Amino acid sequence: MSDSSSANREYKKNQLRSRMITTGQPNRESQASDISGHEKSTPRLTSLGPDRPSQRVTARSQAEEASRQRAESTETIRRAHNRVIRRRAVIITVLFCLVAGVLGGLYWYNRFVKLENTTVMWERRMEQTEGTFTGYVSFGENVLKYTRDGASYIDGSGKDIWIQSYEMNNPIVAVCGNYAAIADQQGNSIYICDQTGCLGIATTVLPISRVSISSQGMVAAVVEDQTSSNVYYFQRDGSELEIYIKGLLSSADSQDDMGIGYVLDADLSPDGNVLMGSYFYIQGGSLRNRVAFYNFSEVGKNAVNRMVGGFHEIYEDSMVAKVVCLNDTCAVAFADNSLSFYSLRDEMSPEMIRLIPVEEEIHSIFYNEDYVGIVVYDISGENEYRMDVYHSDGSEAFSEEFNYDYTQVDVEGDTVILYNEDSCRLYNHYGNLKYEGNFDFTIAKITVGKLPNQIIVTGPQIMQEILLH
Repeated sequence: MSDSSSANREYKKNQLRSRMITTGQPNRESQASDISGHEKSTPRLTSLGPDRPSQRVTARSQAEEASRQRAESTETIRRAHNRVIRRRAVIITVLFCLVAGVLGGLYWYNRFVKLENTTVMWERRMEQTEGTFTGYVSFGENVLKYTRDGASYIDGSGKDIWIQSYEMNNPIVAVCGNYAAIADQQGNSIYICDQTGCLGIATTVLPISRVSISSQGMVAAVVEDQTSSNVYYFQRDGSELEIYIKGLLSSADSQDDMGIGYVLDADLSPDGNVLMGSYFYIQGGSLRNRVAFYNFSEVGKNAVNRMVGGFHEIYEDSMVAKVVCLNDTCAVAFADNSLSFYSLRDEMSPEMIRLIPVEEEIHSIFYNEDYVGIVVYDISGENEYRMDVYHSDGSEAFSEEFNYDYTQVDVEGDTVILYNEDSCRLYNHYGNLKYEGNFDFTIAKITVGKLPNQIIVTGPQIMQEILLH
């Protein structure tokens, strides 16, 4: 039994071996069939579905195509973006060149080109009685006309904005910003006006010698008699303020209020806080001069008699005939042999920032809030006159020699205007002659117009706006 069982087991093992197929190795029957030329049986993987390698190749190709298309699209966008940037750069460069060219052309035109022709834009005829005094002054953007019988404010088209009547023997005018004061010199009345008309009338007991006004309408009037001079303040409605400065000719110390001296000239700063005055006084039997500053704001209460600055040593050998507060921070004193510029930035301590000696005889002075100028007899040059113009801080703007028989000189904006009864010359702030010409009527005043290269020429009986080109 044991041998039979063992043989049976061995038989079954052989059968199993003959049926087994080792992975990656064909069985003997298959090999034999191949050798003998019989067809090889290839198993089919029907249970795995469609042909998967083909799908993989197709998916890979589609991915590569999509990637290529994305790359082409990105490259197209990049090239289009670069074209836009280049186009914009070209446009910006062209515009920059155009703007630079226009600005350069305007700069060249304004600085160097001389205007030769004129066109009358409008003309106004004005009635005047023979021998009647008529004065004109720039006021705001227009012109204030004043006579012994009244004043009128004339706009840029020659029309009267307002008319104010009065009676004065010798009218004088002070203007600052939007306010003007018309006073009767050696009289007792002051008319305070703005661009809408008369706001108030101030009166004084003593005769008025000078008047000044701030940009807020505050008025400082210098009144005097044979022994003293005083400065009184008025509000724009004409009411008197309880502020005044009293001065007498005296040999007392310079800090003595009663010895401050006799007022030669005085001017208010635009904000009305500072009064600058030129005083002459007697000391040691000699006549001397000083420039003093008073502060009437809250700050000035801390100073004795509100005097915050006095300068006299530099004027020992000279006389200051005119003082001007150009703006709230700069002032100038015109002496017969010098120009002295002051800084008002420190309200309690005005400072002289520049002293300019003048060796020649001063023929004329002119100024506005930005420029200060003098015309002197030029004793060393080939021309009769020399015009020296400075900025408000004392730095030099230009100096120009000329031969021209003028009677008046003004500075309007950045234009210096020289004129006589029938002709004029205009200089820009570089010192270049921009226009010279003659007129067929008598000239009383020339001002600049609202637009560039426009001037308003006013005479006793005619007013014209003229375009220069």
